[in-house]
Amino acid sequence: MIPDATLDRLLAEDAPYGDLTTESLGIGARAGRIVYAAREPLVLAGAEEAARLLLRAGAVPRFRLASGTSAQPGAVVLEAEGPAAALHLGWKVALHLMEQLSAIATRTRRIVEAARAGGAGRHVPVAATRKCFPGTRELALLGVRAGGGIAHRLGLSDSILVFAQHTAFLGADGLRAAVAQVRQREPERKVVVEVTGVGEALAAARAGADVVQVDKATPAAFAEVVVACRAIPGPPRIAATGGVDESNAAAYAAAGADLLVTSAPFTVIPAEIQVEITPR
Repeated sequence: MIPDATLDRLLAEDAPYGDLTTESLGIGARAGRIVYAAREPLVLAGAEEAARLLLRAGAVPRFRLASGTSAQPGAVVLEAEGPAAALHLGWKVALHLMEQLSAIATRTRRIVEAARAGGAGRHVPVAATRKCFPGTRELALLGVRAGGGIAHRLGLSDSILVFAQHTAFLGADGLRAAVAQVRQREPERKVVVEVTGVGEALAAARAGADVVQVDKATPAAFAEVVVACRAIPGPPRIAATGGVDESNAAAYAAAGADLLVTSAPFTVIPAEIQVEITPR
């Protein structure tokens, strides 16, 4: 749940010294109603936070759809009543939040559905990376979850993901010892190692990696990694990453991926949501 302090910060960012227009017009005390509706097909996200924003601005939400709901053009997603000062204060912040998060949710849903189709009945989770604009991660992940995705990792403190930039410091034969050391220091953590081909994947698997993350391989090359690693006793899970999106998610799932890791949900144009504010 997004803390109230974060929502208050968003409101304060937009009106650090009040709403000059509404105050100058002298309309702040008049009662009104605000209605948000989808302009295009979308998967809604951020509706709960948008409603809380309006409430903290001084309005009273009367209706909202749940995040994760598919909405068609014209569908009302949120409405609230209150003084014009409250409606205008929360108007754009709530709108932009829902538009951005709904775009993330909508693209995530497309990737999830493609992975489901390629998996042929096998569940292949779609995990979003932390490659969103700094300072927006907790909000962006609301969109990912609404679209049916999960977080790949929340940050450097919650998971162990070994990149080539790490192994460069380990020496030619240091990965196996390094994995053993990690298991001793962090016995409850999974060890993920990113690789770029069959040779690196086999080395990581034999070193004891729980997950081998294959970067920027074609689906065909990825399938070769899957076959090679699954021939090892107690094989690791195999994740596809690097350029994964709705255009190739089905192919990676069909190639045997246990997990799809993607940054694509964060590369979106905000969804279109229309707003109507009327006096009561």
